[in-house]
This record gives sequence, structure tokens and C-alpha cells, in this order.
Amino acid sequence: MSSQYSPVSHDLKAPLRAISNLSVWIEEDLEGKLPPDTEQQFDLLRTRVKRMESMIDSLLLYARAGRQEARLETFDLAELLNEIIDSIAPPEGFRIDIQPLLPTLTTKRVFLSQVLTNLISNAIKHHNSVTGNLHIWAIEHPDCHEFIIEDDGPGIAPEHHEKVFAIFTTLKVKDSSDSTGIGLAIVKKIVETEQGTIRLKSSLGQGTTFYVTWPKSPG
Repeated sequence: MSSQYSPVSHDLKAPLRAISNLSVWIEEDLEGKLPPDTEQQFDLLRTRVKRMESMIDSLLLYARAGRQEARLETFDLAELLNEIIDSIAPPEGFRIDIQPLLPTLTTKRVFLSQVLTNLISNAIKHHNSVTGNLHIWAIEHPDCHEFIIEDDGPGIAPEHHEKVFAIFTTLKVKDSSDSTGIGLAIVKKIVETEQGTIRLKSSLGQGTTFYVTWPKSPG
């Protein structure tokens, strides 16, 4: 995280760490005396503390999304995608097909990488199988490139299509997910800051496809 936000992050997280530490000390002092239900409640408390810490980090990331300085770079899109997939390390049985002959781009590589990394990692993380399939391709238009990421996961009901881009929105039960519900909000903010667009096509049980347009002329 940028040093500009590190003191803020530390100050916001300090009370949370104190709560977590206090729960550990209480458990240690009462070792062997707490009923199982109470021990589970302490575990749940620490889980929620960690979730709040993640939300603080994510909120600061959202605040700076698209506002950092980024230089233009010329790079091969296929190489960028391979780097992203290598860093995510999908399950061994998860198949990712990348269209051959992808274009060479001159744009803000760091921003596009953030967008594609989030969409690809989401498709893998929220899939309901470790043997899922992901297809990635690009279409060249006169003024922009369109990147398409299609998965065969559980899908998203039409009534939630707009909600998934809202900050702190997650479609999973919060205590059963490590998602802060902010990733797609960051993606949308970056894309729109760069004068692009993002939309999705999905229905329950039919997978999800994201469409991202990215201007050829740097914004």
C-alpha cells in the first residue's frame, strides 16, 4: 500500500488489533474453562476483526483507484495475461483458454493489470468447482479494445448485475467469505477513470461474462 495511506491504515486498524489481542488473552487466562460455544464465539470475533482490517485496506485502495500516476507502456497483452495467471496460481484442474494473436497495447499497464487481475481472480475464487473453465479474448474496435472474460461458474442473477459493482457489496454470506465486496467497485472506478466501460452478462447456473472496453488513445 502507498506510504501516503500507511499511517491512516495503522491508525484505523489499531483498535481492531487491540480487540483481537484482548480476546486471545482472555482465552489464555481461562484456558480449559470456556465452553465450546464461547470458544467458537471468540473465533468468530477474530474472523470479523480480520474482515474489518481487509475492508479498511480495500477502502483505501478504492479511494486511490485511478488517481495514482501511471506511465504509458507498450506491452504484449498475451504476456500480461500469462503473468497474471501465473501470479494467481489457479487450481490444477482449472482450465484457462486465452485467444491466440492478442494485440500489443500502449496504455497504462498497471491500471489494466489491476482490472484484469481482479476479474480473472474473481472468476476462479467464486467458481463452484476446481475444474472450471475460463475463456479470455479481445476484440479490436476503431477507438478501443474490448476484453472479454467468460467463466462457467454459478452465475449471477440479473437483479444483482448492478449491485456487484457497488462498494462493500458481496453476494455471499459475509462470515463465510473472505471477500470485502469492493474488488469490482475498484475495477469499475479504474475503467471509468480511463474513459472505458464495463458490463456483464449472466444468469444463475449459466456462468458470467464480463465485457471491458479500454480506449486505444491514452486518457
